Amino acid sequence: MTAVPRCELAPDFTVSRIVTGLWQIADMERDGRQLDQRATADAMEPYVAAGLTTFDMADHYGSAEEIAGLYRSSHATPPTEFLTKWVPRPGSLTHEEVRAAVQRSLDRLGTSRLDLLQFHAWVYADPHWLDELFHLQELKEEGLIRHLGVTNIDTAHLRVILNSGIDVVSNQISFSLIDQRALHGMTELCEQSGVKLITFGAVAGGFLTERWVGAPEPEIEELSTWSMMKYKRFIDVAGGWEEFQNLLQVVEGVARRLNVSIPNVACRYVLDHPAVASVIIGARLGQRDHIRDNIRLFEFGFDNASRDEIAQAVARLRPIPGDCGDEYRRAPFLTASGDLSHHVREFPKPYDIRTLADGRRRVLTGTYWEEVAGFCRALRIGERILVSGTTATHRDRAIGGADPAAQAHFIIDKIEGAIISLGGTLEDVVRTRIYIRDLEDWEPVSRVHGERFRHVRPANTLVQAELIGDEYLVEIEAEAICPSE
Repeated sequence: MTAVPRCELAPDFTVSRIVTGLWQIADMERDGRQLDQRATADAMEPYVAAGLTTFDMADHYGSAEEIAGLYRSSHATPPTEFLTKWVPRPGSLTHEEVRAAVQRSLDRLGTSRLDLLQFHAWVYADPHWLDELFHLQELKEEGLIRHLGVTNIDTAHLRVILNSGIDVVSNQISFSLIDQRALHGMTELCEQSGVKLITFGAVAGGFLTERWVGAPEPEIEELSTWSMMKYKRFIDVAGGWEEFQNLLQVVEGVARRLNVSIPNVACRYVLDHPAVASVIIGARLGQRDHIRDNIRLFEFGFDNASRDEIAQAVARLRPIPGDCGDEYRRAPFLTASGDLSHHVREFPKPYDIRTLADGRRRVLTGTYWEEVAGFCRALRIGERILVSGTTATHRDRAIGGADPAAQAHFIIDKIEGAIISLGGTLEDVVRTRIYIRDLEDWEPVSRVHGERFRHVRPANTLVQAELIGDEYLVEIEAEAICPSE
């Protein structure tokens, strides 16, 4: 059998270029069904024997971590790599709560150190997500985590993370023939920074297979797995069933010519991008496997004609909106249920509000200078919200390093969090003022403003100014007018 190649995420850590995904364990346990965990763990052995030694799971994939832990404790096999995720609830968590979450995964996996812990953030306007990453960085330095990764983080906030002293080696995101969002900045940033992409969705939950060529369009409610429900929504947004069938027929033609399967073509397309370390292919352990077919992925390559045919078919699809991970943050929510109801119960306000005697309301974000200089981050008077000049500061930390774009993104997040806390949205902003230290930074900062306010178009002024604090490259203030709550 063909040897499975590996990719280096860090000098001391490599993974299989095909990662076996265990998210379907949660689906197999749906509606109270129980798995024989020992038998399910034993079903991992053929994957390892074939060289597919890397498995991906999460704290919320049913009993996936426990099953992987059983496998680790009962099989004397070649080294395996267990990648897991932590998806915390929105809002503030203490360092002790973060430690407890990591310890829970350690206990389930039966290990003293997690190979790779991948972190998911729900709301960038709530800065607590950064607190949690800094806590994880401390636990990594303590030795409980070998390497840190992130999952479903967009390009802007991966830039914030990398420039804020948080050491991440990977970002797990959706990337496929249907979903091309990774090509709009993410792959470029990863190639520049050395971060690798671990990708899911390459076979669209099973839709990019021979089974669906020429098949009638199913209703979401008729589909048997959460993965298929999810990726049917991707297909709908990308142009619908007719355009998907066009893509599928083109891919089938390429597969026939190369004597491989449709999933082989779909996965190879993703793997051929330089920033991609691995594709995750889901497994229903103990029910069926596609090990031999998956490994054929490394037995062929595309010719120019095949690449051109695929590119033309992909170009006919409508782009999936937003950046990587936005399917979990804004409509359309491309999840199994079509919303976040099975993920999150509520989103707390990013900041606490204090109501004054005259009815005005104000937000404090806890930075040092708010107390020393006697000002608030934002003040609401009737329908008007005034946001103070804001720098890339979170508590006592400077965020974004020496990258003006990273600083600008975090500042706008902070402004958005203050406005949300006072009952508005970023779409309510009518005026922004930008102050930059170095004139050469005007373009990256302006591009960030354009990215975040493109659909709002507030009045704006940008000037060069001497900012207080050597670490600050940009400061932004804003005004919003929003209707009564």
